Amino acid sequence: MGHLTTKDAYKSLEERINWFTQGAPASETLYKILQVLYTEKEAKWVALLPVRPFTLKKAAKIWGTTEAKAEKLLDHLCEKALLVDSDYHGERQFVMPPPMAGFIEFALMRTRGDIDQKYLGELYYQYMNVEEDFVKDLFFATETRLGRVYVQEAVLTNDKTNHILDYERATHIIEEAEYIGVGTCYCRHKMYHAGHPCEINAPWEVCLTFDNVARSLAEHGGYTRLISKEEARDVLELSYESNLVQIGENVREHPAFICNCCGCCCEALQAARRFSPMQPVATTNYIPKVSLDQCVGCGKCAKVCPILAISMEEKASEISAKKKYPVIDEEICLGCGVCARNCPTKAIHLERRPIQIITPVNSTHRFVLQAIEKGTLQNLIFDNQAFANHRAMAAVFGTILKLPPLKQALASKQFKSIYLDKLLSMYQKNPKPDSE
Repeated sequence: MGHLTTKDAYKSLEERINWFTQGAPASETLYKILQVLYTEKEAKWVALLPVRPFTLKKAAKIWGTTEAKAEKLLDHLCEKALLVDSDYHGERQFVMPPPMAGFIEFALMRTRGDIDQKYLGELYYQYMNVEEDFVKDLFFATETRLGRVYVQEAVLTNDKTNHILDYERATHIIEEAEYIGVGTCYCRHKMYHAGHPCEINAPWEVCLTFDNVARSLAEHGGYTRLISKEEARDVLELSYESNLVQIGENVREHPAFICNCCGCCCEALQAARRFSPMQPVATTNYIPKVSLDQCVGCGKCAKVCPILAISMEEKASEISAKKKYPVIDEEICLGCGVCARNCPTKAIHLERRPIQIITPVNSTHRFVLQAIEKGTLQNLIFDNQAFANHRAMAAVFGTILKLPPLKQALASKQFKSIYLDKLLSMYQKNPKPDSE
């Protein structure tokens, strides 16, 4: 690797990041960000690693070094939250996290002195809030969204509560998690350093991570603090009281994170405001409705809506002369329930949407869907630094075989594989119904 120049090292790392479905558009600002997060040597090391999980033995072989030296390097990268480790059937594995939710956020999830966090926050603001290419690619490049909104369960009436599914409940995610971590809100931390502090003075330590991600970030560098389920529920309640929106990974099983977001700092909610009516995250399966006979026209719902989806418009009701009432733009509404929670007369209630939002089963399912939609399926199946192993191939193919015929056809076209064509034709002769 010694022949690489400094620019080459970071260029190779940028290409490595963009090999995966979620990438980071090139710019001079991104180059500066990578320089802050990675030394030149670290950029060279990471640029050679597979995108999918890999073992110590694999890393040592790629780097051309001993396993002892490779493990020292891997531990160092975990300490900087540039890698995440896990235990898979007794064998330690490592993975390079994506930009989001990943290494970009991890860098500001705690106060640290090894990097200039103020300078990094300013760079992040330039890259995401000014240049916008990264945010557009992150939230709008695929039909399948990275994140989804959780409804605030407390505002649902009893009959609605009976119909909410387990994976729609943030409380259920907490109960199911083996490990739960809480860390500093990257978004508010970034905006503070960029000179745009949170307008509603929302709490900072409310970023929840789960299972292996929580454990790894807590054990290596203290980016999260492991907490109990009771403490996690307290974080959730504090976030409700602060009118924050819960946005988690867009999967039904074992999401890696739930962020508690404000409209002034969160990239997703800012994107919802700037690029309306496009929605950057998957909505809940609920939509608010206003009972005009109970509404007093106070306008509090419009003030607290995180994406400005409610306006106060003058209209006459059956029981009063003209006055201003809330009008909800259902095309952009996230269905979070913040408005209903804040209505002093309980004039706003949530109803199930007529068309239900489909949520990917797990991370592999989401990755495959996004890769098909973005035209990068071959990148997911074949990694140019390390050929896919049978287990990884089986997981990807298994997910493809459960997709609707149209997306299977798109997958086959992108992959251009006789093997995949045969798998699909065999499956189509004896298909199993799938809701996705």
